[in-house]
Amino acid sequence: MTERKLKLMDIRELLLHLRAQSSDRQIQKDTGLNRRTIKRYREWAHSQGLLEGPLPAPEELSARLQATLLEKKPPQNMSSAESYRKQIQQLLDEKVEVAAIYQRLMERGYVGSYSSVYRLARVVKPKYPDTATRVERKPGEEAQVDFGYAGRMIDPETGQLRKTWAFVMILSWSRHVYVEFVWDQKVETWLRCHRNAFEFFGGAPARIVLDNLKAAIIKAIWDDPQVQATYQECAAHYGFLLSPCRVRTPEHKGKVEQGGVNYVCRNFLGGRTPTEITLANHDVRIWCLTTAGLRDHGTTHEAPLKRFEQVEKSRLKPLPSSPYDLAVWKKVKIYRDCYVSFDHAFYSVPHRMYPGWVWICGGTRQVRIYDLNYKLVTTHERAQKPGERSTHPDHLPAEKLPGLTQTRESVQAEAQEIGPSTAQIVQTLLEHPILDRLSTAGLLVRLAKKYSPQRLETACRKALEYGDPSYKTVKGILKQGTEAQETPILVELPPATTFARSSSELVGTLAEVPTWN
Repeated sequence: MTERKLKLMDIRELLLHLRAQSSDRQIQKDTGLNRRTIKRYREWAHSQGLLEGPLPAPEELSARLQATLLEKKPPQNMSSAESYRKQIQQLLDEKVEVAAIYQRLMERGYVGSYSSVYRLARVVKPKYPDTATRVERKPGEEAQVDFGYAGRMIDPETGQLRKTWAFVMILSWSRHVYVEFVWDQKVETWLRCHRNAFEFFGGAPARIVLDNLKAAIIKAIWDDPQVQATYQECAAHYGFLLSPCRVRTPEHKGKVEQGGVNYVCRNFLGGRTPTEITLANHDVRIWCLTTAGLRDHGTTHEAPLKRFEQVEKSRLKPLPSSPYDLAVWKKVKIYRDCYVSFDHAFYSVPHRMYPGWVWICGGTRQVRIYDLNYKLVTTHERAQKPGERSTHPDHLPAEKLPGLTQTRESVQAEAQEIGPSTAQIVQTLLEHPILDRLSTAGLLVRLAKKYSPQRLETACRKALEYGDPSYKTVKGILKQGTEAQETPILVELPPATTFARSSSELVGTLAEVPTWN
């Protein structure tokens, strides 16, 4: 051991041995110091008059030691990178890593070692360890939340192992914790876990400190973060503020990082055999109230559950009368068919909004559609099956709606309202043995809107009198306006013949032999 490695207390102990006039061998045996070190400090203490009289105060002894002994440093060799000091300084100011600086210097002819560059870089720009400031909150003021990987658990539906995540919310004052295992980190999962945590605590904190995960923060900007619209709605429902951390600063939510996620992984999950996720959530709820809740916390030195029940529980915000609906916001594109897609189902929007984009707020019971200025456009009942379509007829173009909504029954009913002749022609069209004439029958009954039901019924009756019950004939009659004219009486004529005389006369004439004079 050399004098440079001696602590101040070690030096004071050495001085006591020297003042007692112990031999170097005895001092070596008692302290373990090298004899050369003992000799060096004996000479120094004698020159400073420290072998007699009272010892100076520790701070005075340290200053005298620095000024008279440690300042005499042994000579050192010049670094092989010394001639590149300015270049190293410039690159360090540009935040270039030492490894990259070494490569740049080699390109400029440097032949020394990486260690020499590293040591000089530390001299030019020394690194000092960062300090930390502990922040304590008042009861009910803050909770911290985070997701952490929880290994694999059994899916009860398939019996297969799947990746799981631990949602952890910890109250910053009492350190009481809520844990829930989930399959994903989707927005709806994030919101459902918040609701379950607030119900577990019996209230909501004034502020939530969170990471910049996509389920909560769309764009992580320190001075103006863009919060997921769904999460904003949830925060407004329960009345808590959002406090996103800076990017890459997990220490800003250190309580949930160390005393939450890491503690769950070390204690509850440590050495645990994979089980079904439902059983794990049941067990971890008990763990939160026993092992985690009743332990002597390393910082507060109190049981978190005791601190929570005695003080913090009453300081939380009371829960609303109804839980949050878990609505999910999403910006979607309007398709050409005047529908938007949400959660594998389709919902109609007014055709006048195509092309464009809308906001969808999907709850458990309803789907609300807003324009980009958050003005409500329409509301649908939430689809229950993938691929299901929810349609409001007034959203579709008027000229295309009949062809989409008509059925054989609806066309027949509409024809009956117009009149018996119309109903008879529609029935004839629908009973065609080969062709599907539903669209033709629909076109026929819609002629009543262009003309009138009375004119259509009259035209159908005239077409039946003509013996031509077709859509083309009825439309032609209405177009020419001849439905009110009387139908001409047809006179039965004898069958047509080719010749005016009988065949016997013709054959007899051909059989006669001409007479020659």
